[in-house]
Amino acid sequence: MLPPNGLGDTGDGRWLWVHVNLADARVGPYLRARLEDVPQAAVSLLLSVEDRQQLHADGACIYGVFGDLVRRLEGLSNELGLLHFVATEKLLITGRRDGLHSIEAVRKSLRSGQGPKSHTALLESILMQVASGVEEKYETIGDELDLIEERLIVDLDDDIPKRLAKCRRLAVRLHRLLSTQRSVIGRYEQNTSQTAGQAHVLKTSPIAQRLDWLDHEMVALRDRAHLLQEEVSLRMTDQTNRNLQLLTIVTTVFLPAGVISSIFGMNVGGLPLEHDRSGFIVTLLLLFGASGLVFLILKRLGMLRR
Repeated sequence: MLPPNGLGDTGDGRWLWVHVNLADARVGPYLRARLEDVPQAAVSLLLSVEDRQQLHADGACIYGVFGDLVRRLEGLSNELGLLHFVATEKLLITGRRDGLHSIEAVRKSLRSGQGPKSHTALLESILMQVASGVEEKYETIGDELDLIEERLIVDLDDDIPKRLAKCRRLAVRLHRLLSTQRSVIGRYEQNTSQTAGQAHVLKTSPIAQRLDWLDHEMVALRDRAHLLQEEVSLRMTDQTNRNLQLLTIVTTVFLPAGVISSIFGMNVGGLPLEHDRSGFIVTLLLLFGASGLVFLILKRLGMLRR
């Protein structure tokens, strides 16, 4: 329940966390009417549809946008959503338009009795859970690549290229997400190094360190998926070359037979064996003999080895 005296004033000096669904049309007017003391830029970014990750500080206010994995009813998905937030001296407001992993994880933690000591500690926990969701996907991609690699040693299944493309695409998207978050936090630390205010007690160093490690591992997964794709491509090219070789051999073997049958099929006079009753048998012997001779020549040259 929201406090009767407005956001940021709980009546007993404690801090408050408010999480809203930004897809609800009633949220915008409600927050604008009750956040008069919050910088206008922070309120605008909170309610906007901005899809660029960012982190800012204005006096004693921290606000920004962070990417996060979307959580559906069936579990963590591969889709990316956005977490909008504003933190002041006694207030933390977060908003989303899709169900986010970080919010759900923090909510479960609070229900189990693991409450943070301050609203900035809660914000740190939320941002840490963003990295936890990506780490969960990192483990999923790694397991999938292990299965693909083991199967690729045995045989090239038809579904392997699609599975590899899916893994690499997700790894690229998550790397882009993590690298942007690292850059955002780095710029924030530089911009707030000489500012003061309770909101700026936000400890970004542990978050940045975890993002650095996770991004490094995600790049390794991306490169591994790329190498496996190259191996699959080589295997598919080799298989195509083998099929083309077989087709070429078959065509070459029956080429003399085709030439002979074409000659005897001409509708002109003077053809040999035209009036001979054994002409058909002789022609068949010529056809099979010519094809057999070509086959022996190809075998002698080593072109039949596969």
